[in-house]
Amino acid sequence: AREFVRRYTRPDGTLVWRETWPGMDGSDDAYESFFNFPLLAALGGDFDLDTLARAEWEAVTRQFTAYGQIHREFDAYYDWMHHGESSLLFYYFGLSDPTDLRMRARALRFAGMYMGEDPEAPNYDPERRLIRSPITGSRGPRFENSAEDWITHRPVLADYPPPFEDIPGIPEGAPRADWNDDATFAAILTLLNARMMRGDVPLNLTCTSLIAHAFLYTGEGKYRDWVRDYVGVWKERADANAGILPDNVGLNGNVGECMGGKWWGGYYGWRWPHGFMSIIDPATIAAANALLLTGDPTVLELPRRLLDAIYDRGKMQGTSWHIPNRHGDQGWYDFRPLQSGPHANVSPYADYPIHLWYHSMLPEDLARAWKWLEGASITRVSPGRGKGDNIHTAPWFAYVQGRNPEYPEEILRANHAEVAQRLAKMNHDNTDPETWDVHHWQEINPVVCEGLVQLMLGGPNTVYHGGLLHCRVRYFDPIRQRPGVPPDVAALVSRVDAEGIEVELVNLNPLESRTVLLQAGAFAEHCFTSATYHNKKDEEHTAVVEGPILKVHIEPAGGGHLRLGMRLYAHTPSYTFPW
Repeated sequence: AREFVRRYTRPDGTLVWRETWPGMDGSDDAYESFFNFPLLAALGGDFDLDTLARAEWEAVTRQFTAYGQIHREFDAYYDWMHHGESSLLFYYFGLSDPTDLRMRARALRFAGMYMGEDPEAPNYDPERRLIRSPITGSRGPRFENSAEDWITHRPVLADYPPPFEDIPGIPEGAPRADWNDDATFAAILTLLNARMMRGDVPLNLTCTSLIAHAFLYTGEGKYRDWVRDYVGVWKERADANAGILPDNVGLNGNVGECMGGKWWGGYYGWRWPHGFMSIIDPATIAAANALLLTGDPTVLELPRRLLDAIYDRGKMQGTSWHIPNRHGDQGWYDFRPLQSGPHANVSPYADYPIHLWYHSMLPEDLARAWKWLEGASITRVSPGRGKGDNIHTAPWFAYVQGRNPEYPEEILRANHAEVAQRLAKMNHDNTDPETWDVHHWQEINPVVCEGLVQLMLGGPNTVYHGGLLHCRVRYFDPIRQRPGVPPDVAALVSRVDAEGIEVELVNLNPLESRTVLLQAGAFAEHCFTSATYHNKKDEEHTAVVEGPILKVHIEPAGGGHLRLGMRLYAHTPSYTFPW
């Protein structure tokens, strides 16, 4: 990590890059390049990584303020696909060191931009419970996009389906629209501004993480209430549409207000640019946040009903079940396979029912997850890491279900190989910074936390586009008064179920004992109820526990297996450390 920072940043921390950068894009990718540094520190890595990450957050903020994308330390205007990505680094600071008063103050200020508290950023309409545009930020809602806003996106979006069926000069049913052609782009921009820029979209549900982040610092009820109400109004809209989230709501609160009455066709909606992923992603993030803050499991109906609605509208093609990825004037289309045979890779859509099961622990959600995985090679560990250290959710799920015993070694091997591959790429990077796009650094960032999060914390990694970290257990070193496992201590969560978890703790030091604090949940939101273990005589003992913290003493060269009973979402979540 230090070598990466030395290679790609100047002495002041700013990225070695070009002098100017136009449009509204880019800052998210810069923040993403360091997003998991504080997470590694929170797991027990060198705490200098957290200090380094905070310095980089400050430097990126200064650099992209000078470019013009950031205003008042937050993106001036952009969508919550990208706000969510850039915020991951910001959220992890709460896990690694919640005593940083500057970051705490920023968290509250940024949340205020989406709660009607900031007159310079009137993004939220509290009366209608809607965010007023898909493009929002520290300058408020962006109702009118300029050509310059999209200048860096035009080459990319030329490879995507057109956003509308009726773009002048584009034949109906055309697979692509040439954004690089000035006349075509002008026609698209006119329609974007007329139809997509005024009103709310499901993608904005991702901002619930920003509001929950403020709650975790303060415990103030207004943040919990906002998340509950905003998720609630989207749930009402989905309930009125057979469980399917509509993708556009006008400024008067009416579905289809700017789309001729259609519930589809909005920005990052059912038709454009990605389809289903852009709907289920924020629905899953928001439901998890609402459950965390309220403890109300009914919020999970938002992603649950959506998953069922899409699965039920699928069809068998060949040997696999295909689900519709898009909806337009022609109805459901762009059917994609969940899997395609016993050796098929797992569909990325299968991650969402796994997250749903993880939060509910209900037998029916477990069955739902297996249904979405049917026919896939659930034990396959593929090379790579994905943008968010999250491409192996299904093999991890199979492992904690007792069906993939080799997974810990395989993911360690794969993650180690990925680190080596990225270091090699960095060491041979002789390219010109003037030619780099905004993804250059995040594609080389050598910090890989996927296996560590899954196996130490007993949970899937974050939903990448702005989710918080949800897990069963965290570790703290009470001697050094810092988060993460103490020196020489290893932890492995081998099973997760409705009753609790199984975790193995080992002290590799042959001379000194170690003490580690276990916390139930990333934010102490869960409750330990019991701890079952074996003593030196291999006699089984069960201790009654009632609380979010458990202290474990491990003798030199010692260790053992714990079965920890748990009650989920039993406490008010907080970033506060055990001491």
